[in-house]
This record gives sequence, structure tokens and C-alpha cells, in this order.
Amino acid sequence: MVTAMRRLTRLAAAAAIMLALSGCLYKKETKLDNVTAVRESILLVQNAVDTYKQRTGVLPIKNSEASTPIYEKYILDMRKLKDGHYLSQLPSVSYENGGSAIFLLVNAETKPEVRVMDLVAYQQAGDLQNRVKEYQAAHQGQLPVGPAIAPHFYQLDFDKLGMKLPQVESRYSRAYLTFGVHESGTVLIDYAPDLMKLITERSLAAGLNGTTDLRSILVQESPFVPAKSYPYRWKDGQPVLSES
Repeated sequence: MVTAMRRLTRLAAAAAIMLALSGCLYKKETKLDNVTAVRESILLVQNAVDTYKQRTGVLPIKNSEASTPIYEKYILDMRKLKDGHYLSQLPSVSYENGGSAIFLLVNAETKPEVRVMDLVAYQQAGDLQNRVKEYQAAHQGQLPVGPAIAPHFYQLDFDKLGMKLPQVESRYSRAYLTFGVHESGTVLIDYAPDLMKLITERSLAAGLNGTTDLRSILVQESPFVPAKSYPYRWKDGQPVLSES
């Protein structure tokens, strides 16, 4: 009897471990590094957005300020799509369902296309913005800057901020993101390394000019938008930050 009870206890424990492991594997599969899952989710949401627009005449987006950066401006109201039965369920990668993807639109006024924003990178930039403001308040408005990376733009000096460089992976290259700051004090994610890698791999340099905002390449070639960013122009064979 005792032996039988012990066997049952061991079986129950083993079952519990398997359930826990399966849960961990499921969570791993729904992270943003699973690009296939992200792309499949985008297709589903795109269909829902198109249907919503056809039936209502408007886009299911949240309100935003006119000054909101273009790649953060048209955030989708996922509840409208779910409650209106345009989606049977929210994507597992979506923020509203416990994931770290914010679904939004690009080209909203011409040809609305669904993309996602990496909430982890976005929040890290926001945290750094708060640290920069605290530094300015304690240093008579000075910025914690290092060398210039473009006219009006600088590297962030993390030693001055009393912290290590945040290790946040880029969704474009899987390298760690680098962060900068505009002379106005606005923190940015520097996508120049990602752009250069993509332009080189796709042999796109010959078709570039100095007027195109190179961030559009990231949006065309990837399901992710470059949040917390400034425009880039092609200059002297490389992407260079621009104020407009």
C-alpha cells in the first residue's frame, strides 16, 4: 500500500513537472523572437483591420497627438477588434494578451499596413529618458552625453548616468541596441547599425538618395517598426541621423 502511494506521488510530481515545462515552452514560443508567430499574427490582424475598415469606414486606432512620432502614432485598439468579433482571440504576442508586441499601422492614410512595436525596447528608451531628466535636474540642465554621432545627436554616456549599457536585443539584427540623445534631451534608439547591415545584405545602396527616410527600409523588410527613432538619410555611404 505504501509502495503504491509512493508511486502515485511520483507520477503526480512528474506530471506537474511536465505541465510546468510545457508552459515554459509555450511562453518561449510566443516571444517576439519567434518571427514566424509574429508574421502570422500580423496577417490575422491585417485581415481584421481591413474588414473593420470596410464595415465602419474608419480605422480601429487609438487617439494620438499630432506630435506623436510616425512609427508610434497609429496604435491599434485591439479591444475593438476582439469585442467586435473581427478577431476570435487576441494574438499571444500582443501586449493585451500578456505579450510584448504593440500592434499598430504604418501608411495609415494611404494603405494601412499592420506592424508591431517591441514594447521592451520602447520601455527601455522611456526608462532612459527618465534617467536623463533626473541627470539634467541635478546638473543645471547638462546632458549626460559622449561623442557626437551626427549633427545635434550624441551618444549617451552611461558612466555619467551611473549605469551599464542596457542589453536589449534589436529585432532587426539580434545585436544589442545602442541609445543616443538629441541635443533637446530626447532619448533615441540608434538604428544605424541595423540599417547598414540590412542595406549591405540586400545590396540596396545603389538605389538610395539623400532625401529618403531610411527607416522605411526597416518597415518594408521586417514586421517591426523602429520605435523611439529619428529619420535617417544616406550620406557618404552610410545612414546618418537627421532632425527631419
